[in-house]
Amino acid sequence: YVFIIQKGYQESETGPESSVITKVKGVTRSRDKIWDVAEYIKPPEGGSVFSIITRIEVTRSQTLSTCPESMKARNATCHSDSDCAAGKMDMLGNGERTGRCIPYYYGNGTTCEIMAWCPVEDAAAVSEYLGKMTPQFTILIKNNIHFPRFRFSKGNVRDEQDGYLRKCSFNETTDLYCPIFKLGFIVKQAGENFTELAEKGGVLGVIINWNCNLDLPDSECNPRYSFRRLDPKRIQASSGYNYRFAKYYQCNGTSTRTLIKAYGIRIDVIVHGQAGKFSLIPTIINLATALTSVGVGSFLCDWILLTFMNKNEVYSTCKFDQTQDSSPIEHRGSVQL
Repeated sequence: YVFIIQKGYQESETGPESSVITKVKGVTRSRDKIWDVAEYIKPPEGGSVFSIITRIEVTRSQTLSTCPESMKARNATCHSDSDCAAGKMDMLGNGERTGRCIPYYYGNGTTCEIMAWCPVEDAAAVSEYLGKMTPQFTILIKNNIHFPRFRFSKGNVRDEQDGYLRKCSFNETTDLYCPIFKLGFIVKQAGENFTELAEKGGVLGVIINWNCNLDLPDSECNPRYSFRRLDPKRIQASSGYNYRFAKYYQCNGTSTRTLIKAYGIRIDVIVHGQAGKFSLIPTIINLATALTSVGVGSFLCDWILLTFMNKNEVYSTCKFDQTQDSSPIEHRGSVQL
């Protein structure tokens, strides 16, 4: 078990140095526009953590002015101006109160007036779905690892002709070293429904595991991929993934912006690894431990003392008694030389 299963004859190293570079390709469309990779990937640098936008809630033509606070804000509803203290700001609201109680955007309700980017998001946001072609997006994940103790490095891309990556896609059997995955494939392997995930967003992990026996040829050290959802799906308060950003422009000399609340699939590329190689020191330690544990150590000590030591006859006399029929009887007590 120690030598075959646990490879007790090897020196091991865990946690390799690792680099990850990603690149996404594909186009999709919402109701009003075409989206390319420059718009739906955040951040655009291609690191180990990135998100792909699948749905947006757009609030257009916001300007710095006064307007009713959102009814979702705490204590935003009012009956008179006395309910709206001027200058007060709610950190979970949208702006600074002016001290007036005014009609809401629609309906018969009233809320406190605020100085903010108006109209506020909750009153004017329009939802747009980008997920029609999103499952076909391709994701290239380049990973290079290095075990400094053994001075061993390897990458997950096949070192072949330049055009190899242009015509291949990942297959664990035939194209293990073509790390190009379709987003729909990753979602399916993680056991998720793409439509539901695209609606509310979520976090998926792409786990790359390098388990390398360096006593074998380098070709036997291969990456293994697994996929799973990382955010708690069953806990509504903390499941899903979304964030906000704005696009600014000038309209008739007035600073204006479009606010976008983006829901997306966030990808975290996580790299694990372990390498082992034969070393004399752990071999001796584990061999001595194994021999002692099965009682062979005592036999070896007796054999060495009775065979190679200068005082082997003295040890033999102390260890054994001669009976009348000249057969030796071993002493059960300890003997000190």
